[in-house]
Amino acid sequence: MSGFLLDTNIVSELRKGTRGDAGVRAWVGGVEPEELFVSVLVLGEIRQGLERIRLRDQVQARNLERWLQGLTRDFADRILPVDERVADKWGRLGLQQPAPVLDSLLAATALVHDLTVVSRDEDGYKNTGVPVINPFSKNEE
Repeated sequence: MSGFLLDTNIVSELRKGTRGDAGVRAWVGGVEPEELFVSVLVLGEIRQGLERIRLRDQVQARNLERWLQGLTRDFADRILPVDERVADKWGRLGLQQPAPVLDSLLAATALVHDLTVVSRDEDGYKNTGVPVINPFSKNEE
């Protein structure tokens, strides 16, 4: 398999539609949808944010819930698990300079599936050996 593993910051940016970063929109527009993947970890991170919002804004939470359901449906066969192979790869990454847990688990997922990570947070993937693309417009950073 080859393609791209989207970090949460990319998925969240895409939710903004035309208000989102022009570089991200252009990059995604140039990639075939079947080349784009998400991790269950990204879905979990979005869920966690949604539940925090639910505590203070039920209307916004309902809108985000519908969006998350659509995202899950759209990526149905391109949602990657953290399985035994990913766990094994993760356990071997960054022993000298460990990366944040979520970033290193995403890196391990990408390495196991021969994917490039797409993220605004390039530093989170240092020392993992995974290729990273940051499509955000330079003036937006």
